[in-house]
Amino acid sequence: MTTAGIDLGAKFVKVLFLKDDEVLARTQERAGFEPVEAAKRAFAAALSESGLTENDLDAIFATGAGRQVSPFTKDSVTEVGAAARGTIHLYPSVRTVIDVGGEEGRAVKCGETGKVEDFAVNEQCAAGARSFTESIARALEVPLEEFGKLSLKSEKSIPMNAQCAVFAESEVVSPVHAKTPKEDISRAVHDAIASRIISMVRRVGINNEVALVGGVAYNPGFVDALERGMETKVIVPEHPEYVGALGAALTARERSK
Repeated sequence: MTTAGIDLGAKFVKVLFLKDDEVLARTQERAGFEPVEAAKRAFAAALSESGLTENDLDAIFATGAGRQVSPFTKDSVTEVGAAARGTIHLYPSVRTVIDVGGEEGRAVKCGETGKVEDFAVNEQCAAGARSFTESIARALEVPLEEFGKLSLKSEKSIPMNAQCAVFAESEVVSPVHAKTPKEDISRAVHDAIASRIISMVRRVGINNEVALVGGVAYNPGFVDALERGMETKVIVPEHPEYVGALGAALTARERSK
């Protein structure tokens, strides 16, 4: 059976094609102001990459913040359900899933089949690690892809509120004027965001192994802050941003059967 998952996130639209347990295609487009059009482009790119036609797909499910407006799809699954299902497929021993995207963070406790047993969602601005770190990196004139690595050079912890991405740049005014090194500011940012995510994780419980999914998993500073805060190793999949789309494709297969 060949299925597809479309993850319409706040920042990016991801598409994944799955045949049995083999991934045939992974594509993504920036959502922008036209997420439906972005989904169509990503879907077309996935068809081209896989060599399939739309008629070759047995079922197409959506997930993500924009799942209700997703084109092509037969049904949908929540972000929490997709993250849990996709993660357990990759790592059967994981029971705690952390999913952090551009605008939202989630902590999920799940069973051995990927069924969600409990979850917590933080929709405050700071929960979206990408949005906040983008703003701070811009204020410090540091490329975003270097910002997380910068924090790994710091051995000093300074307080930072990290309440809202809208006011993120105002957070760095005082430390910049105090000539605080950029690596210390970067560590403070990641520690503050991780602290909020960890508080959600503790509410659902840290059980067995912990996995981090979502595009923010590429940020080594955030991963480091989570591991120090929870005092445990965090598993990061090879393609963390596609775990939701994978979960949607797996759910499509299961429900179609």
